[in-house]
Amino acid sequence: MLKKLLDLLIPSRCAACGARGAPCCARCAQVWRSAAEVVRAPTAGLVRVFALARYRGVGRRLLIAYKERGRRDLAPSLGRALAEALAVLPIPAAVDPAVRRICLVPAPSRPSAARVRGGPHVERLANAAAGVLAGRGIEVAVAPALELAGGARDAVGLGRAERIANLAGRLRFRQAGRPPPGFPVVVLDDVITTGATAAACVQALSAEGVAVAAVLTLLVAG
Repeated sequence: MLKKLLDLLIPSRCAACGARGAPCCARCAQVWRSAAEVVRAPTAGLVRVFALARYRGVGRRLLIAYKERGRRDLAPSLGRALAEALAVLPIPAAVDPAVRRICLVPAPSRPSAARVRGGPHVERLANAAAGVLAGRGIEVAVAPALELAGGARDAVGLGRAERIANLAGRLRFRQAGRPPPGFPVVVLDDVITTGATAAACVQALSAEGVAVAAVLTLLVAG
């Protein structure tokens, strides 16, 4: 009731273009296209990586608003875009091809960044995507199986070698978040740049016996 009243008094605006009516208007939501495969040196031969759009224009404005400007109301829209891609992503069934199921492992945030953003922002997107997929009859789990130690730096502006060094020994597996058996695992992230983070996530999971079918991100930089 309170939310409806606030919406009447202070209508939501699109985080990308400013149009009234929704956190992301229908026109700006068109930036999320079919998932396209991305090739980066660290992930080549390790895992297939897919992204929905380039890190520029509307997509970039939406992500920055969500991550850095407190627009958590974008989570349902961004999660829906990921869910649309996940529903058709070319990943093999883990056990029975007749059973549609998937496990989403969100890439972790630095603890300090998560505190500022009101919690792990990629995990929030994973939960939003899971809700959409479940509504379509897909059995889905969200497994926060990875964590990033507090000593990791912000990766913005770091090159590939620096990103690899930044993650070394700091990206850890969480037994409490282990994916359930029999589910194809997809790692989710917001943006892929050099591929170092995606590769580190896949390697950390593989070291614990968890095979990753694919990595999916909203945006690809470069």
